[in-house]
Amino acid sequence: MRHTKLVLASLTLAAAAATVTTVAFAQNSQPVVGLITKTDTNPFFVKMKEGATAEAKKLGAKLLTGAGKADGDNAGQVTAIENMVAAGAKTILITPSDSKAIVPAIAKARAAGVMVIALDSPTEPLSAVDALFATNNYQAGVLIGEWAKAKMAGKTPVIASLDLFPGQPVGIARHNGFLAGFGNADIKSSTAAQVNTGVACAQDSFGDQAKGQTAMENCLQKNPDINLVYTINEPAAAGAYQALKSAGKEKDVLIVSVDGGCAGVRNVEGGVIGATSQQYPLKMASMGVAAGVEYAKSGKKVSGYTDTGVNLITNSAASGVKSEDGKFGLANCWGQ
Repeated sequence: MRHTKLVLASLTLAAAAATVTTVAFAQNSQPVVGLITKTDTNPFFVKMKEGATAEAKKLGAKLLTGAGKADGDNAGQVTAIENMVAAGAKTILITPSDSKAIVPAIAKARAAGVMVIALDSPTEPLSAVDALFATNNYQAGVLIGEWAKAKMAGKTPVIASLDLFPGQPVGIARHNGFLAGFGNADIKSSTAAQVNTGVACAQDSFGDQAKGQTAMENCLQKNPDINLVYTINEPAAAGAYQALKSAGKEKDVLIVSVDGGCAGVRNVEGGVIGATSQQYPLKMASMGVAAGVEYAKSGKKVSGYTDTGVNLITNSAASGVKSEDGKFGLANCWGQ
């Protein structure tokens, strides 16, 4: 009997030791977080990667990174998700290039126990991911719309809209927000479909400077009286300015935009862009990595939408519209 008790005690101690060892291993294992961006060349995503890298180093996490070859490369992002799951990532942060086509790959990853957080751009439906950390792109549009309305007081607006490409939620949100801020009564709060009421010319720029220039040239051919230009981002704004300058109209047209990159803010300082709404990709990524580390430690997932902030940047403040100046914008910008 005494021998049996000794055996049982030894087995109990061994089991306890094994449990302690397993717990210690779990606690000491390095959290693995993946970051997948639309591209790895756009300064916005370069800054996002910088934020994720710094936060991962700070918290002792291993960061895996991947990107599509170009904006819209869903296949590349799917491959990146599969590779990261295979490599042991327990959290994946993604800026979806195609908000709908990426959903099956995300669902497969989540079924495997991976927490997936969308950064910057929502999925369709939003519930396809555990959480979204992003700029309120609708509000970003509202801010530049309100500013433009104040600056255009007493003038008849003839608006050109240089958009992203059809169906992209971020592009729709910024476009509709701008028109709502400018006072378009056809827009309430919905961003489900793009509204073009009151727009003299709408062209897709794909957020590209060269395509933005071509889009602006097309709009000027359609209506040479354009005096206000909304652009999806600052590269498109720079292209629009070049087209206006070539036509000798750069001093007669107001340009507004969204992003807050360093090149864009310098264009605000130089008078190329009247105002831009600045967003904060580094903050999105660092928050995502922190959430991933917490999930690895406690199993607690984040959920819902987190607004990562937006500020209007201009050197020509408008009454009633809260803004920061170019100096603030340069202190908080991203890119070169």
